[in-house]
Amino acid sequence: MDALELLEIIERGEDSRHQFKRTINHEISMATELAAFSNSQGGLLIIGVDDDGTIAGLSNEDIGRLNNMISNASSTHIRNPINPTNENIMLEDGLVMVVTIPKGLDKPYITNDGAIWVRSGADKRKVTSKEEIRRLFAESDLLHAGETPINDSTSNDLDEDFFDEFYQEVYGISLTDEGKPLLQLLQNMNLAKGDHLNLAGLMLFGKNPQKFKPQFIVKAVYFDGNESTVDKYIDSENIEGRLSKQFALTLAFLKRNLRKVQNGQGRNTTGVLEIPEIVLEELLVNAIIHRNYFIDAPIRVFMFHNRIEIISPGVLPNHMNEENAKSGVSIQRNPVISSFATKAKPPIGLPYRGIGTGIQRAYREFKDIELFNDQDNNQFIVTINRKR
Repeated sequence: MDALELLEIIERGEDSRHQFKRTINHEISMATELAAFSNSQGGLLIIGVDDDGTIAGLSNEDIGRLNNMISNASSTHIRNPINPTNENIMLEDGLVMVVTIPKGLDKPYITNDGAIWVRSGADKRKVTSKEEIRRLFAESDLLHAGETPINDSTSNDLDEDFFDEFYQEVYGISLTDEGKPLLQLLQNMNLAKGDHLNLAGLMLFGKNPQKFKPQFIVKAVYFDGNESTVDKYIDSENIEGRLSKQFALTLAFLKRNLRKVQNGQGRNTTGVLEIPEIVLEELLVNAIIHRNYFIDAPIRVFMFHNRIEIISPGVLPNHMNEENAKSGVSIQRNPVISSFATKAKPPIGLPYRGIGTGIQRAYREFKDIELFNDQDNNQFIVTINRKR
């Protein structure tokens, strides 16, 4: 980094990726700052600058002391150790140290007092909720949401007729002829843990998944305008049920509200959807399969006069970005859910292949699609621009 680039960062002020410190005097304080960055998206800790952007500068003695502090804090005060790098940059008003902390691959990083810190806006905060701790473990592939047992659920909460239909289609035998106790079968298939259904079993085959997970629905709204702040909407539906039902009903919501266009056909034809159905299918199924199920929030499908937005809880996993997704890179965030969702064809299963080509197919059929990995709001947004 050169001096001009650093000055531009300082001029913009602190944010979730940039923290200013006049100095740091204790290794524990240094450890909390480093761990917070590693548990979030990584970033720059800039030492020698006040919170308001005033450059205070550091002495050579400060530089030596801070170097030792960074080494000790990152290796002995954080579990597991992290590997920040730092450089010293001379500005007109003084010497500044820039510490670069990468996004961690082995989250959560825990300080020696047992605390887990994350970045929150331009500051940091301590993580206290079990849900957020689970999300951090999941980012390191140590825990998958689908395997989480659903307390108070039992095999009675399974839609046995629907599960039997699935079982016969996939395995060619009925549950009765299989001859095994239902709960044992569910445990063997990793759809239950102990006496409880897990999240995958509930969302794929449950009678009423929203009894236990009321937020795991699709909120579909067609706004009468181009902003979600308008007072009127044309259509609205809270779509509940197991995942295959949510997919079918959300697709139906979109199809009934999209225009039909002739697209070169004769005037006596019924026309085709302004956005090809395969595009809607691919993008919807990706949202349902790849959303972060550690976040208790709905998928939102917002229609406007000029676009459709599909908003999934959770950003892309690990180090994926928009370009990775476009090029077909695929990481299974929910392997149990995706495995069973692909075994049967709709309407029992989902039209998902699990080989990373869904978004590529959508782009091939319809070019005007935008992807946005919204780190600040922890969500992934797909925008399909409508042609007027």
